[in-house]
Amino acid sequence: MIRKIINPFDSELNKCFGCGPHNPAGLKLQFTECNGELLTSWQPSEYYQGYPGVLHGGIIATLLDETAAWFTYAVIGTAGVTYAMNIRYHKPVYINGGEVRITAKLIRKENKNALIMCQLLDKNNRLCAEAEINYFLYPVDIAKERYKYPGKELFYNNEV
Repeated sequence: MIRKIINPFDSELNKCFGCGPHNPAGLKLQFTECNGELLTSWQPSEYYQGYPGVLHGGIIATLLDETAAWFTYAVIGTAGVTYAMNIRYHKPVYINGGEVRITAKLIRKENKNALIMCQLLDKNNRLCAEAEINYFLYPVDIAKERYKYPGKELFYNNEV
């Protein structure tokens, strides 16, 4: 079953570079969940290049990291922060190469940490980059109090 993830954060206050709908320079990522895996797609543009015609490696890292963050919110059910990220860049991502797809799935979860595997694939389904991201997880009560985490249930309201 595929479920659309709703962005429940206050859209006027949420200026997040990765997901803020009102950040004019942002990526404006939106997510879906399917069988415990998180998915998003994004269209590169020339404003995010490093070398001419090639997506900047820092933007690739941001795409992977933001997807892990939303995996933490919607699938794990709390807020957290990136503790460590190990990225492998396999192939260049070309600005004119079409939409890319980013996925996240859980490798393992412990009491205070989750290890999440994120992958970025090009339009031909070739693996361009992947990251193992170790996320420090906050207890839900602290996530709600300090980081305005709205609760897992507010990320879902319908099926695609």
